[in-house]
Amino acid sequence: MAWSLGWKRWGFLQAVTSGSFFSSPWGHCPWRARGSFLDPEMRAFLEENTKVTSSGSLTPEIHLRLLTPKCKFWWERADLWPYGDPYWAIYWPGGQALSRYLLDNPDVVWGKSVLDLGSGCGATAIAAQMSGASRILANDIDPGMAITLNCELNHLSPFPILTKNILNLEQDQWDLVVLGDMLYDEALADSLHGWLKKCVHTFGTQVLIGDPGRSPCSGHSIWHELHKVAEYSLPEATRQQNNGLTTSAVWNFQP
Repeated sequence: MAWSLGWKRWGFLQAVTSGSFFSSPWGHCPWRARGSFLDPEMRAFLEENTKVTSSGSLTPEIHLRLLTPKCKFWWERADLWPYGDPYWAIYWPGGQALSRYLLDNPDVVWGKSVLDLGSGCGATAIAAQMSGASRILANDIDPGMAITLNCELNHLSPFPILTKNILNLEQDQWDLVVLGDMLYDEALADSLHGWLKKCVHTFGTQVLIGDPGRSPCSGHSIWHELHKVAEYSLPEATRQQNNGLTTSAVWNFQP
C-alpha cells in the first residue's frame, strides 16, 4: 500500500497542529448549509475514486464513501490526490465506537442539539441523526461534499457543515459534543481540553469522545477526566487498517 495509514495519520497530525485542520482545502466558503449544492465535477471525482461500503466496521447500518483497497488512491502516492488530504475517507476506530454507541443508545441524543467535532466522513453525525437528534452541526476540514454524499447514501437530509476552526470562535450552546480520534497529539489535546471544559462548565454540555487510547497522548491530563462508558472489539478489516489495533472505546468527559 503506497499510501499507508501511518503516513495519513502523520499528515493528519501536521494538519491539526498547524491549525489547518478546520480550514477548507478547496477554497470554499466555511459554511455549507443544509441541502447545499454539490459541485458536479467534485461529486463525479469522489464517486469515481471512493467506494460505497457498509462492511468491515462497527456500524454496518451506515453506508459510507471511503477509500478502500479497491480504490486507485489506496495504492497511489499521496501527492497524486489532487485535493486536500482525504482524512474523511477513512472510518477511524474512535469514530466507529462513537457511532455504534449513539446507534445503540438513542436516548443519549434524542431531541438534543449535537456538535460533531472533527466530523470526518460524517458517520457519527449521521448516527446522531438516525437516533433522533434535533439539531446537528458537523465541523471539519472537509467542505461538505463527502458528508453530504454520505447523508444521501443513508437517505438523510444533509445537515449544516462548518469548516472554520470552531475552537477559535465564540462558543455556542450544545446539549452534546462528540469527537473521535483527536487525542493523539499533545498540542491539539491541550486546545481541546480547555475548549471542552468551557463547554461543560458554561453550558452543562455532555461530551463523548471516541478513542482507542493511542500513544503518545495517552498520558495527557485530559485522560484523568475521561470515564469509559463502552468498549468494542474492532472488526478484522479495521484491525488490519490500524496496525492490529483490537478495540476502541467511548469516554465521557467529566472535568
